[in-house]
Amino acid sequence: MSRPPLPPFDADTAARKARMAEDAWNSRDPVKVSLAYTLDSRWRNRAEFLQGRADIVAFLQRKWARELDYRLIKEAWAWAGDRIAVRFAYEWRDDSGHWFRSYGNENWQFDAEGLMAQRHASINDLPIADSERRLHWPLGRRPDDHPGLSDLGL
Repeated sequence: MSRPPLPPFDADTAARKARMAEDAWNSRDPVKVSLAYTLDSRWRNRAEFLQGRADIVAFLQRKWARELDYRLIKEAWAWAGDRIAVRFAYEWRDDSGHWFRSYGNENWQFDAEGLMAQRHASINDLPIADSERRLHWPLGRRPDDHPGLSDLGL
């Protein structure tokens, strides 16, 4: 299975790959998201280590059961060969109605078919008031006219 754009990446293909990942994660569909990764993809997400699509699906099911009203923006930061580094921010609320903005960086490595073989994520959570939220769009894909991270000063 091929998942273009394929490495080696340039500014345009890295940005497209980041937006495709953003769109998939904003779907909050764990199975759909998992299809962008190799069957044996290895992850480090915060202090959790995963391997394989089944682990990815289970992780994302737990994540989105806890992180409600999830909205994410990703931005390509650097790229070379088969690797892309992105920065991101997402907002979510817990089941008590408390809002958070999570910031982080991901380092991605892809196979020749454009599937992500490795994902290393570092993430920090910041409690925010509802009035401090900046990611406003209906759940799902971020509209093309909604500002990105740099436009929002994030």
